[in-house]
Amino acid sequence: MARVDFYILAQPDERARYVLACKLAEKAWRLDNSVYIHAKSRADAERLDDLLWTFRDGSFVPHGLAGRNDGTDESPIMIGCNADGVATRDLLINLDDEIPAFAEAFPRVAELVTSDESSRLLSRRRYANYRDQGHELNTHKL
Repeated sequence: MARVDFYILAQPDERARYVLACKLAEKAWRLDNSVYIHAKSRADAERLDDLLWTFRDGSFVPHGLAGRNDGTDESPIMIGCNADGVATRDLLINLDDEIPAFAEAFPRVAELVTSDESSRLLSRRRYANYRDQGHELNTHKL
């Protein structure tokens, strides 16, 4: 069973959620872990791709965008929005409203939740699903 960490943000906006995803990915990479960031859509994945270059002054986070075919498929951090070509990595950062079908293959999952009511409601459903599947659950209020 996976360890699933829910990070509850005080902010209601998606940008805060994306910045936290970048910070978590950077931290995991610095600890020698590989990461897959699962976005809701291709546009969101591309937004994250750009943000990983700019979220913090002086940051360098080696990453690639799934399906781009630019030689970055072996990057320690990959960003995508569907199940095509998702290789198991050390950490899945889920930014989708649903639990991706491939989540079971990851030893750790990070769920990022903003403070708006819609995000909290959807996260409660995911929490219940993970709990029912027997995963180890942790909650962190930020």
